Amino acid sequence: MPNPRLTGLGSGLFCGALMFALGCLDQLLFGASLVVYGVLFLPVCALTAVWVRRGDLVTAPVVVPIAFAFGLLPVAGDNGGGIGGRLMGLVTALAVEAGWLYGGTLIAGLIATVRKARLMSRRAAQRRAAQAPARRRPA
Repeated sequence: MPNPRLTGLGSGLFCGALMFALGCLDQLLFGASLVVYGVLFLPVCALTAVWVRRGDLVTAPVVVPIAFAFGLLPVAGDNGGGIGGRLMGLVTALAVEAGWLYGGTLIAGLIATVRKARLMSRRAAQRRAAQAPARRRPA
């Protein structure tokens, strides 16, 4: 499995571009099925949280909802109403598919939290190991 390390901005661009591409693919193949779009959103959230750098872990749960909304642009129907119809379709899709949005954000948040907790415990163990030989030496 590849092990890329994305910056906060890179993870936002990755997630947003991938969700937009998946939205276009969903529109083309499945006729803008919001369920298919939501199911495809979940692994993208997990990948974003796994591939973000350690220092930028906090950005993962922030960028995935933005990418969800951005990817909905090709999926949300315009119903022939121009920009107003497209905007109404986007708002409606965000309201109706909020479960997928919350689920994906929860996945990204949990993965980022677990990664951060493991990082903090590793650093604490390294500090304890570095201080242990210093305590044993007599002055």
